[in-house]
Amino acid sequence: MTTTDAAVKLPRVPVGEWFDGLVSWCTDNLSWLFDGIGSAIEAAVDGLTSVLTVLPPLGLTLVLALIALVVSGWRLALFTVLGFALVDSMELWEPAMDSLALVLVSALVSTVVAIPIGIAAARSDMVSRIVRPVLDFMQTMPAFVYLIPAIFFFSIGSVPGVVATVIFAMPPGVRLTELGIRGVDPEMVEAGEAFGTPPGRILTRIQIPLAMPSIMAGVNQLIMLSLSMVVIAGMVGAGGLGGEVLEGINRVDVAKGFEGGIAVVVLAIYLDRLTGALGDGPSMMRALFTRPRAGEAAMAGVGGN
Repeated sequence: MTTTDAAVKLPRVPVGEWFDGLVSWCTDNLSWLFDGIGSAIEAAVDGLTSVLTVLPPLGLTLVLALIALVVSGWRLALFTVLGFALVDSMELWEPAMDSLALVLVSALVSTVVAIPIGIAAARSDMVSRIVRPVLDFMQTMPAFVYLIPAIFFFSIGSVPGVVATVIFAMPPGVRLTELGIRGVDPEMVEAGEAFGTPPGRILTRIQIPLAMPSIMAGVNQLIMLSLSMVVIAGMVGAGGLGGEVLEGINRVDVAKGFEGGIAVVVLAIYLDRLTGALGDGPSMMRALFTRPRAGEAAMAGVGGN
């Protein structure tokens, strides 16, 4: 008897068939829920796209540059003007606004879901032990796999792209929120408890403000992952810059694909720097509030004399 004959062959575990049955059951019994979710997401994306396209490209560029100036400073404002002007000059303004709407809706949904889960995981070891393997699964599963059930549940369009993006982008928000709250100095929490502060106020007045840099880092990573899904979402008819890049790939059109990629990079840098600066607070606001008032300066001068 050879070694091959002696080897024991394990029976096949039909994991794929089980998952297919679960998807079929959900499609048959929860169609009302998916229809409601799909309608809400589609309305949000269409409404935000309409808002972004109300102003002409130059007008919206100036608005975005003003936001960048207040939040981050003149360097990001200058990049905003030059970068979005380049996007408009490549005739990719409308696809860029479609992608921006998709990313913002996906990031908003991911943030609303991720932060409460991260807070619950930080306050309960049991929740943390349950959530951690789920997050590992969500992060390591190839992003293309999420599109399969999303298409079954929501058909073709922007909705499956948003749903797949939310699932793919949410884990960093949960992890960094939990990490930030767990990293708060225990003495600060004990001081609040010593003064009889309720747990809810300790969370909102002490833990969340001190953990805000970590939470904002999670939101930043969440937005970056959402942008990385733009091209993949284009495969299910989400449109936007993902559709432009996908069309360039299908036609082997290097110029079209490269221009779509450059537009994605402009959006990514803008959103990355903007959310990164929010962790420290708006730069112009910091300058206003840290500048000494005239009365305080005069008193300081009198005291010095």
